[in-house]
Amino acid sequence: MAVITLAELADKLGAELHGDGTIEIHSIASMGKAATGQITFLSDSKYRQQLTECQADAVMLREADVEFFHGNMLVVKDPYLSYALVAQLLDTTPAAATDIAASAYVDPTVIVGSHVAIGHNAVIEAGAQLGDNVQIGAGCFIGKNAIIGNNTKLWANVTVYHNVVIGAHCLVQSSTVIGADGFGYANDKGEWVKIPQLGSVRIGDRVEIGACTTIDRGALEDTIIADNVIIDNQMQIAHNVQIGYGTAMAGGTIVAGSTTIGKYCIIGGASVLNGHIKIADGVTITGMGMVMRSIEEKGMYSSGIPLQPNKEWRRTATRVHRIDDMNKRLKAVEKQLKAKDE
Repeated sequence: MAVITLAELADKLGAELHGDGTIEIHSIASMGKAATGQITFLSDSKYRQQLTECQADAVMLREADVEFFHGNMLVVKDPYLSYALVAQLLDTTPAAATDIAASAYVDPTVIVGSHVAIGHNAVIEAGAQLGDNVQIGAGCFIGKNAIIGNNTKLWANVTVYHNVVIGAHCLVQSSTVIGADGFGYANDKGEWVKIPQLGSVRIGDRVEIGACTTIDRGALEDTIIADNVIIDNQMQIAHNVQIGYGTAMAGGTIVAGSTTIGKYCIIGGASVLNGHIKIADGVTITGMGMVMRSIEEKGMYSSGIPLQPNKEWRRTATRVHRIDDMNKRLKAVEKQLKAKDE
């Protein structure tokens, strides 16, 4: 268990310490659950009332909230960001692998960097390259000539196809597949003719990919994921998609082929993006958004229908089906009113 004093935390966070700097912190917890030896945070002032009952040894909060707490505290600009940084410092997540297991197969031609760990039953095929401090979890498959950058971690059962390139400091969760064939077929009088997918996938640095996500290889050119992108669980990124720097995509989202997503976009969960469209930089798509056309200007876009009680939803659905008829009647009324005015 990692242990750090409040004074050390204040130094690492650039925080202002109020209270006893010798207090030792071993973990972080929510305000309602935190106890001795733990630190918590207040990121939303509407929860100030919880400070009076908080049992944590210290709280991270903004200057505006200092007067509402009388215990040990670290005053920071962004408590939620500070929470993330402290969680990293106190992280107890084990390594995906700690050495090169005897049951792993590593082709003799593989270039293996220093301090590489490969778990049980992993397979690393010919021509692959593993950078320094790479961790390959149990049961992973790394295809021919694939490249994994320094300090990248793959959890168990990740599949990386041939010629895929993954950058440095990336994290790929279990059962994700990178570089499978895209959905490419021609039709010959009702018979499907497969189009070999000859491109690859190129993933930048500091990219995180959730569990059970699929990123398809390109048909001719590569599928490209830029630096600092985060991709959630159970997502489908089709062939030749390009995702720009700093974009975040929530779980269950489907992106069809050859779509380009700009920088710093936020895509809500269970959204569907049509193929061959472009999304501008700085676009936010709320959950269950269905994007059928390109979005050329930054901003927030929505299309998912919020949940309603069933009876209300039935009335809404009925009205939706009658919109065309209602529109015709409205135009007829407008025409009559215009005729009277004339």
